[in-house]
Amino acid sequence: MVQSKACLLLLGVAGAHATILQDDSYFYGQSPPVYPTPNITGAGGWGYALSKAQDLVARMSLEEKITITAGVTDDTSGCGGNIPAINRLGFPGMCLQDGPNGIKGAELVNGYPSGIHIGSSWNKSLAYHQAHAIGGEFRRKGVTLALGPPVLGPLGRISLGGRNWEGYGKDPYLSGILGAETVRGVQDNGVIACAKHFVGNEQELHRNPRPDPVTNKTVETSSSNMDDRTMHELYMWPFADAVHAGVASVMCAYQRLNNSYSCHNSKLLNGLLKTELNFQGFVLSDWFAQHTGIASAMAGLDMVMPDGDLYWGANLTNAVRNGSVPVSQIDNMATRIMAAWYLSGQDNQNLPPVGIGITADYKKPHPVIDARDPGDEALLLEGAIQGHVLVKNIGNALPLSKPRILSIYGYDAKVANTNLAMAGINGWTQGLEAHDYKSVICGFGPTGGHCPPFAPIAAKGTLIGGGGSAAITPTYISSPFQALEARARRDKTQLFWDLEGSQVTNVEAEACLVFVNAASSEGVDRPALRDDYTDGLILDIASQCNNTVVIIHNAGVRLVDQWIDHPNVTAVIFAHLPGQDSGESITQILYGDVSPSGKLPYTVPHNESDYGALLNPVTYTDWDRYFPQDNFTEGVFIDYRAFDRNGIVPRFEFGFGMTYTTFKYSNLNVRYTVDLSELPEYPIGPMISGGNADLWDTIAVATADITNTGQMEAAEIAQLYIQIPIEGQPLLQLRGFDKVIIPPGGRRTVEFNIRRRDISVWDVASQSWKLILGAQYPIFVGASSRNIILNGTLEL
Repeated sequence: MVQSKACLLLLGVAGAHATILQDDSYFYGQSPPVYPTPNITGAGGWGYALSKAQDLVARMSLEEKITITAGVTDDTSGCGGNIPAINRLGFPGMCLQDGPNGIKGAELVNGYPSGIHIGSSWNKSLAYHQAHAIGGEFRRKGVTLALGPPVLGPLGRISLGGRNWEGYGKDPYLSGILGAETVRGVQDNGVIACAKHFVGNEQELHRNPRPDPVTNKTVETSSSNMDDRTMHELYMWPFADAVHAGVASVMCAYQRLNNSYSCHNSKLLNGLLKTELNFQGFVLSDWFAQHTGIASAMAGLDMVMPDGDLYWGANLTNAVRNGSVPVSQIDNMATRIMAAWYLSGQDNQNLPPVGIGITADYKKPHPVIDARDPGDEALLLEGAIQGHVLVKNIGNALPLSKPRILSIYGYDAKVANTNLAMAGINGWTQGLEAHDYKSVICGFGPTGGHCPPFAPIAAKGTLIGGGGSAAITPTYISSPFQALEARARRDKTQLFWDLEGSQVTNVEAEACLVFVNAASSEGVDRPALRDDYTDGLILDIASQCNNTVVIIHNAGVRLVDQWIDHPNVTAVIFAHLPGQDSGESITQILYGDVSPSGKLPYTVPHNESDYGALLNPVTYTDWDRYFPQDNFTEGVFIDYRAFDRNGIVPRFEFGFGMTYTTFKYSNLNVRYTVDLSELPEYPIGPMISGGNADLWDTIAVATADITNTGQMEAAEIAQLYIQIPIEGQPLLQLRGFDKVIIPPGGRRTVEFNIRRRDISVWDVASQSWKLILGAQYPIFVGASSRNIILNGTLEL
């Protein structure tokens, strides 16, 4: 965890080269208009789908074209959104359904690890295969579009953000790489993927308009005000990866962007997404995120959910007939939607009927479709295992070795008393403020959910996922207590437990396992990064047990300074949100059947104050009471980038995680794959999905060797960081990672492909990505952002 001297020395080269123009104030605070909406071109493998879509749309009437752009209410459907059928053309309609971690609100489905858990695994292959499995379940249930994979926004700017757990972590490169794999996985299994929320959806407070309780005037959503460079180098970065991977739909956000609502922001949709990134698919509104009719149609919105008749429908038909909206715009919208439909193979006659496995009316007989594939059982468990992060292990407290006596504590060790709404954590919580968090997390009202006194950020019952539209309701939950009890029976271990408090501490126990959690949900931001009850529970047990192991199921950053340095706290695991196989996965890790291999996709600070202004969601002041303003004045400096710039020592840095073995790094080598003398300063390649084709070219490959110097097989996640030698850039930026399994004494070579875009900066003046030609780019390889072991140079 100590940054190497070599890294510290090389960091001093920042600013050695001339700066580029950074004054992009024209983009900050107000969003410029960009018209018209570009037509879909068929680039990036969309040609066949475009041809089919054009043929179908040409046979539609104006009313039919508008019909497929607007969601309808269907009381017989359990789908989150519905597009009606056009029977005369053989179009069966569309079913849109949550969520990113498995099908929400349906029986006989699996509950997969959440985004933050996959982010903690740093495993590209896992991201693809989990998404492919989820896509299969959606397809078997008759769902056309999976609302969720991948969740690229929020990026985690606000540490208390209620939906941070849905994303992969707080780094755009990590999110982009895993998001692209998720897109491919879902769409390779015949379902439209949806990248959301585009863009700046970084808090839940003020995410929807609401009346002022005093004046009854409308308080608009918060405006995410960011400059052009910050947009490109941070928040839009992972969406570019998703578009390059062929994502067929993008969801616009609730928030305003530079004081224009995201779902009718022409600069965002027409300019950045459909022109600069050459996005070929369709833009879908978040639910009730449309606030205008003609303006949203002209700005690049293609489909409205859940009810299109509010602003579109007959209104949009009239707007076309009176000349306010050209019919060519409607053709473009409809063509984009149908091209996405064809791209994902939805015209396959062998697919299940639309929405067949999703129904809202459980009082009437309906088809019960088991969407689960037995072949995915191993994947579910492996995914659950890989997202656990071991951050402390003193004196080899772990793994356990057939203990004679074991004590188990904590409200998180068991399954909640009800699964009707996963003890409240999976309920819909839109519109609730922080003071209602107790009722949200603990269930059905402030008292009806049997909420323990510690409530504000802990869920009663083991936490396998977060709440809101990404909630999961699997067929079973493997709780830690159940799995440990089975293991104790096999090993003939004496168990003692108190899952309500800490009253039965047995002084002869060889280890005391404490299970706690930190919950989060859509619709409300977290009130704090810790809670007094949980901290007190841990300290109480640690005061009586000299081998206290703490396991936290956390839906985001959780502070640990209140107790982690206690001499009796010997091991700590951030267990994140593992899905339905939670108990079995943590048991295998605790007993050493497998080594933990996850690493943190965020920074853990010592104190909340370490985040500064990036801790709390924005509120409003007197002058902007009705138009809350959230100014992204920190630019690209969030999480580890901000800690590095401000000289703040974290408790656990970004990328940190321990295993049950040790590793040695050696032999960093850089091999160029292009003739550097011929590299142009700006990209000149043809436009493909994701931008200029040469932005995606690999210009160099870095390799390093890792040797397992311990006694147990384990996976190591090697990370490559680059320093871009120009003023205003972070000290380090993640630009590569590779996860390899290494047996004791074995050696593996890790490989990092460095793309042109990975070492480019956004030049505001030219509105293009720019290389710093003639510069030396310091590169670093290590086990975390502050454990740099090898260093070298990339010379342009």
